[in-house]
Amino acid sequence: MAKSKKVVPESHQALDVLKYEIAAEMGLPVGKAFADANVEFATELGAIPAQSVKEDYWGHIASRDAGAVGGAITSRLIRKAEEMMFNL
Repeated sequence: MAKSKKVVPESHQALDVLKYEIAAEMGLPVGKAFADANVEFATELGAIPAQSVKEDYWGHIASRDAGAVGGAITSRLIRKAEEMMFNL
């Protein structure tokens, strides 16, 4: 997983919102609410500590789908920047 220093660290939350919005539009089940039912059941039984289940879980999503989300984020950010440049 690529880690890069963000130019605007405060953008992390806005990018996460955009990521989940795009994933929802694509019909991808991500996040703790959509985690595998077996994992949820295991946490309830105590077999897996609930703290170990991450809110931001993408492990069951195919690389192709995760990449499509990243590509959609990039294209939306570029489109928004172009709109801002042309509206000046």
